[in-house]
Amino acid sequence: MYLRLAKRILMESDKRLLWKLFYNMGLKGSRSVQLHKRRMKKGEYFPPFLYVSIINSCNLRCQGCWVDVAHKQQRIEPEAFHRLVNESKAEGNVFFGIVGGEPFMHSGLLDMLAEHPDCYFQVFTNGHFITDEVAKRLRKLGNVTPLISVEGNEIVSDERRGRAGVYDKTIDGIQNCLNNKIFTGVCTSLCQTNIDDLLQESWVDRLIEMGVMYTWFHVYRPMGPNSSPDLCLTPEQQLRARKFVVEMRAKKPIIIVDAYFDGEGGALCPAATGITHHINPWGDVEPCPIIQFSTDSIHEEGRTIKEKINGSAFLREFRELAADTTRGCIVLERPDLLANLVEKHGAKDVTARKTALPELQAMTVRTSQYNPGSEVPEKSWAYRIAKRFFFNDFNVYKGKDHSKASAPAMIQRGETIGANGSNGKASTLVELETGSLNSQ
Repeated sequence: MYLRLAKRILMESDKRLLWKLFYNMGLKGSRSVQLHKRRMKKGEYFPPFLYVSIINSCNLRCQGCWVDVAHKQQRIEPEAFHRLVNESKAEGNVFFGIVGGEPFMHSGLLDMLAEHPDCYFQVFTNGHFITDEVAKRLRKLGNVTPLISVEGNEIVSDERRGRAGVYDKTIDGIQNCLNNKIFTGVCTSLCQTNIDDLLQESWVDRLIEMGVMYTWFHVYRPMGPNSSPDLCLTPEQQLRARKFVVEMRAKKPIIIVDAYFDGEGGALCPAATGITHHINPWGDVEPCPIIQFSTDSIHEEGRTIKEKINGSAFLREFRELAADTTRGCIVLERPDLLANLVEKHGAKDVTARKTALPELQAMTVRTSQYNPGSEVPEKSWAYRIAKRFFFNDFNVYKGKDHSKASAPAMIQRGETIGANGSNGKASTLVELETGSLNSQ
């Protein structure tokens, strides 16, 4: 399998782009993780992987989207972007996830990326704006990998994303990238409507046949004003997804990314480990994209981005609270505790709609990737080694007891948290998830 993967990468991608990937993302990215670990030992934090939402606008209206895509357009201007990247590079960090909205709706995107050939950029996109001309520009840049979202078959994609013809346009974008030998990925947000179609070996085989080099199965997270909780996976389905990824990694010549498990199958939160944080289109510094509260902005003068992140009491206490509470996602598992933290620090609602706090307070206890007793270790020795050195919990959970405050523990006890933060008996949702947990 490893030989087949190596052959695919060497034969199907532009060699200059592979060198950029190996050097900027591989060698320099690995060094940035080592610097992160050293900083942590001194009680300092600056994420080696920084995600930047450069624009809020999008041409689609996806179910459950928490980004204010229909509001007045807001974007990070080139000057602010370059300052952010340069200050990050000064700390040895060179990898940036570019998100939105739809990043390709930012008219300056490609010119902005071209200014930093010593960095590597992963652009999260629906692919609709990647014409052959754009793909040729991406190939010329060499330091960009598009991660193109596919949310199901033709029918499901159109329903999930609120437009007709979405699937075909996305496939066209993927094909334009592949025709130009760009190192291309495809991601999917797994939910109730697409898990049976896309969590299949046949789908992975199709991606390989197309020439896609990596894929990423996210798990749908119900956030925002129209959160669509009916789309959420049960714990049983989340475990099924984890087992599938582990099996395919050991079997298929394609890279499969995940951001929520270490090599032993232990759940983790990237924001709790400090390995990543998020900058929104208004320049606000957030723990992660779904936590839309902030006390600091990249536009504030007088301090670098490192000083803002490392000196933020809100971010520091978020990491501590998240690690103390669960190995999963505190937003889903204990929204009440997160709401208390937001109010304690007077963190601003940095959405355009200004309803993020009531939305958070209205959430109930829900399981995330943390499913104690059902850990699925990696079968692939390559992923095991990579995660051991470059992606794990970095000991932030060491000595923590998650048997009381985490969602699995509360659900087993039949407890839930109401919209006002009060304890109560389990709701239908919690009872459903209890059944799923017990069935495992």
